[in-house]
Amino acid sequence: MKLLLVLVQLAMVCTAAAQETDYPTRPIKQIVPFPPGGGVDIVTRIVGAKWSEFLGQPIIVENRPGAGGTVGADAAAKAAGDGYTLLSCGVASHGVSPALYNKLGYDAIKDFAPVGIIGKTPNVLVVHPSVPARNLREFIDYVKASPGKYNYASPGYGTSPQMTMELFKLTAGVDLVHIPYKGGAPAL
Repeated sequence: MKLLLVLVQLAMVCTAAAQETDYPTRPIKQIVPFPPGGGVDIVTRIVGAKWSEFLGQPIIVENRPGAGGTVGADAAAKAAGDGYTLLSCGVASHGVSPALYNKLGYDAIKDFAPVGIIGKTPNVLVVHPSVPARNLREFIDYVKASPGKYNYASPGYGTSPQMTMELFKLTAGVDLVHIPYKGGAPAL
């Protein structure tokens, strides 16, 4: 999963910077559309601390979890276009959700301007130590022996881990039950 740092209405930031030679003059809010403790939250806090040093203003992280990141993305899209609201997001709110849902409270392309990638998160398949499989082939055979009996957790609908597992289910021909959580930390 590519983790993008998206500055809400970047054009407004540039305009604000041009109008205010001392931008930023007050704290900046950084919306994380997932609960505390997950990958996006941790990376945002690390990067935000450095941005804060560079800009000379605090970066206040605000966690707004829900609906695969769309709750936080919607809040960021509706924020004042003054350059003081940022959004950390990933593939769920800006790639998958616009393809899955007819109506979102925001337009992932028109309402945001990407700045760059600040991290990449690999998807990793892990199992409880009590599962007798020690490699992927053994795991596939184990799960195929009991279709629909085993669950997998994800940070929520439309997230990269869920999409990856759905692809795995199709390609491996296994039947696993999706259990969505409200973010990566709760899923773990």
